[in-house]
Amino acid sequence: MDPYREFARSPEPTLGIEWEIGLIDPETRDLVPRAVEVIEEVEARNPGLHLEREFLQNTIELVTPVCHTVPEAVAYLTETLGKIRSVADEKGLRLWASGGHPFSDFREQAVSAKMTYAEIINRTQYWGQQMLLWGVHVHVGVRHEDRVWPIINALMTKYAHLLALSASSPGWDGLDTGYASNRTMLYQQLPTAGMPYEFRSWAEWVQFMTDQRTSGVINHTGSMHFDIRPAAKWGTIEVRISDATSNLRELAGIVALTHCLVVYYDQLIDEGADLPILQPWHNAENKWRGARYGLEALVITSRDTDERWVTEELVDLVDELQPVAQQLGCAAELAIVLEILERGAGYHRQRRVYEVTGDWKAVVDATCDEMESMTWP
Repeated sequence: MDPYREFARSPEPTLGIEWEIGLIDPETRDLVPRAVEVIEEVEARNPGLHLEREFLQNTIELVTPVCHTVPEAVAYLTETLGKIRSVADEKGLRLWASGGHPFSDFREQAVSAKMTYAEIINRTQYWGQQMLLWGVHVHVGVRHEDRVWPIINALMTKYAHLLALSASSPGWDGLDTGYASNRTMLYQQLPTAGMPYEFRSWAEWVQFMTDQRTSGVINHTGSMHFDIRPAAKWGTIEVRISDATSNLRELAGIVALTHCLVVYYDQLIDEGADLPILQPWHNAENKWRGARYGLEALVITSRDTDERWVTEELVDLVDELQPVAQQLGCAAELAIVLEILERGAGYHRQRRVYEVTGDWKAVVDATCDEMESMTWP
């Protein structure tokens, strides 16, 4: 199968989640490059369990099998996280997740021994070296390649919505950047990352990927790291917008929203309805506003440049998606979106701790605590 041409159609809107978490030294609160030894021990104790080695040696990626519902996927992550925690505890390490670490020095963090990663660093130099970033990737099965880009273009109109809920990277190099998601701003510096182009057909995408392969771009990076992209090998759309959440409850809410949106737009195609689409410059502005302001963002909602608060948009979206959530068995998880609006996103909580303590180490402790409780205070 040529992954740049052939799309492995998924007859059902299956679900898969990739969640990146880091290993923390409880004394220094810094990241430690011990992922390989933790992964090897977890896998040795649990035959058949597979964990991914990530870009950095301080990171473990949890990957679900193909699931059908959000509760099924979250249950798998919960069980897997418990197995990782048992080993981490024995090794005197804490588990942590966020869009970015607030003070770790990227120059001191080792990159994993994988040729693709070494090639990225070699090619991108300073910007590639700074990728102390963690995210959540959500795969949703799509039944035909002709539906992929209409759905992706529609999802781009909800970019700020997904980002604002998950934004959890205000701190960088010991500073409050002023952004809710500094990860978003950093990651787009890579030449193959950022917003996807507004492809109108699968054929356009195939031509683009052919060009990238011919010009050698893919040889350097392994793939295109767009914020939303087709994963042709799996027959999915992969949504890569969200910062890594510090806990499983927030993760469940964000994944439910993502799953529902993809299926909702797929059903609109069945109904012969036009899917929403915004000008690329509006999508770019919404992305920036989501990264800068998070849940305080005023977002552009129409081609006529109408605007609305993202929190109001999210309340209405949860209501609009209720029938789809019922079909997908994730109504309870979708309702967590409203909890996040009420209690605040990750960047809110991190800033509150820093404002009280003036210490980013206290922020790391609080974020680790959320991982251990699997929810937020």
